[in-house]
Amino acid sequence: MNFWFSEHHTDNVKMSIKIEKHLFSETSDFQRIDVFDSLEFGKFVTSNGSVIFSEKDEFTYDEMIVHVPMAVHPCVKKVLVIGGGDGGVARELSYYEEIEQIDVVEPDKLFVDVCQKYFPDNACGLQDSRVNIYYEDGLKFLRSKTDEYDLIINDCTDPLGHAAGLFTKEFYGSCYKALHDDGIMVYQHGSPFFDEDEETCRAMHRKAYRSFPISRVYQAHIPTCPSGYWLFGFASKKYHPLKDLDAKKWNDRNIKTWYYTTNLHNGAFMLPRYVEDLLIEEEN
Repeated sequence: MNFWFSEHHTDNVKMSIKIEKHLFSETSDFQRIDVFDSLEFGKFVTSNGSVIFSEKDEFTYDEMIVHVPMAVHPCVKKVLVIGGGDGGVARELSYYEEIEQIDVVEPDKLFVDVCQKYFPDNACGLQDSRVNIYYEDGLKFLRSKTDEYDLIINDCTDPLGHAAGLFTKEFYGSCYKALHDDGIMVYQHGSPFFDEDEETCRAMHRKAYRSFPISRVYQAHIPTCPSGYWLFGFASKKYHPLKDLDAKKWNDRNIKTWYYTTNLHNGAFMLPRYVEDLLIEEEN
């Protein structure tokens, strides 16, 4: 008998993955977490029926949300990761010796425990001595922070569930306040391809654009995301993601990547016309 996991991307579209085993299922105070094993994507974890990441394609997301801002900001010492309980973002940050502190704020300890057990290649990032894990609400954590971080990475992926507060106008304002005068914030921006997701993308860009003097959007191909097309937001007080890219400095680090390159960095900000149009509409 064949077993399939299916995620509805719209009322008329769903993605299905043939699974070998259902490895884990439990409901925390925040979400239902399931772990499956598949031939095509390896192990993958879901939250309330939606894929969070898989072993096969997580590198794309983690590399693009970390290395893009790190290749732009000239001196990152202190980083805040909102979400990030799987450890993938912390793993990518750990390659930078100049970083002195990585604060990971993840409300769901069960999610961290599950990833440590089933996804050790991600969770190893949380073992870095520079990482501090806080099991708290991200927005509440931010409210007490002023002029503290060089880089903030919003690694939460659900603008409607328990992390909804991390996609509000208050959140963007709190990030601005928590950053140094040359700080950068990056965040997942969702996929605008399906009509029912477009308004969320519009709202996120509208809030970031009004909160930061520099606000740009870039893209990546992630097969398990809705439509396989994913956007990220880059919001900055000072540095421009293209004009201030130091490709030579980043390449001299010799960080091993599977997706990110400094050439791709430039190309990722070249968006399809329909995406450019909706972003411009929100800016105007």
